[in-house]
Amino acid sequence: MSGDIEDKPQPLIEHLIELRQRLLWAVGAFFVAFLVCFYFAKQLFNLLVLPFKWSVEWAGLSHRNVELIYTAPQEFFFTQIKVAMFGALVIAFPVIAQQVYKFVAPGLYKNERAAFLPFLIASPVLFLIGAALVYFFFTPMVMWFFLAMEQGGGEGQVSIQLLPKVSEYLSLIMSLIFAFGLVFQLPVVSSLLVRTGFIDSKALADKRKYAIVIAFVVAAVLTPPDPVSQIGLALPAILLYEISIYTARLIERQRASASNAQDAENEVVATPEEADKA
Repeated sequence: MSGDIEDKPQPLIEHLIELRQRLLWAVGAFFVAFLVCFYFAKQLFNLLVLPFKWSVEWAGLSHRNVELIYTAPQEFFFTQIKVAMFGALVIAFPVIAQQVYKFVAPGLYKNERAAFLPFLIASPVLFLIGAALVYFFFTPMVMWFFLAMEQGGGEGQVSIQLLPKVSEYLSLIMSLIFAFGLVFQLPVVSSLLVRTGFIDSKALADKRKYAIVIAFVVAAVLTPPDPVSQIGLALPAILLYEISIYTARLIERQRASASNAQDAENEVVATPEEADKA
């Protein structure tokens, strides 16, 4: 089994040098992406405001201009820095993931590398799916929920309009994107745990009722305190948990098939030797 590892054992100092090189590549990619994103920070923020514009149209307020405010001189500047960091993390993630894989790959067997690569590809894809769901559906829906609380003013009423701060709106959409992106990693994490033998499909199925409760608790913690976003995160989490159970069963079937094929091959190899002995 040890022959499957291509790289020779390295002393600690060489591992540290390798780690430093990978960190430099990852930090360098993030820094370059940050500079580019900071240059286009206002344009990126305008893209993030589009869901708010859609929610205004959903609420029947298309005649109203979409306005955001900042109440401190430095607020919008730091908001642009946050936007640039957010964009840089998304852009540089493939490079960062590649450097992590290159660092750990020499210590993996060939079959472990083959098993690890699909998850390395699936993880950003699932994160982007969760982010797209937030951008095109849940953020407009959440903002529409908040817009529905406005008062138009008139006899016996004061005019109350939603004027979000740029920092608070960015925090809202970023927290939703990260929350959904992390929850969408559930099939990847559960599949890795099943492959490593830490858990199986039966255990996942038995813990289903606990997973439902945890999904709503996590949704309450990660999302704003409104029922729309909390239910909107909890329901996909439960669905992804069911997908994780199905994926775990597929992995176990593949493992069983491979084990049966190996046993059959061993029997075929052993039969001529037994015949010679006879």
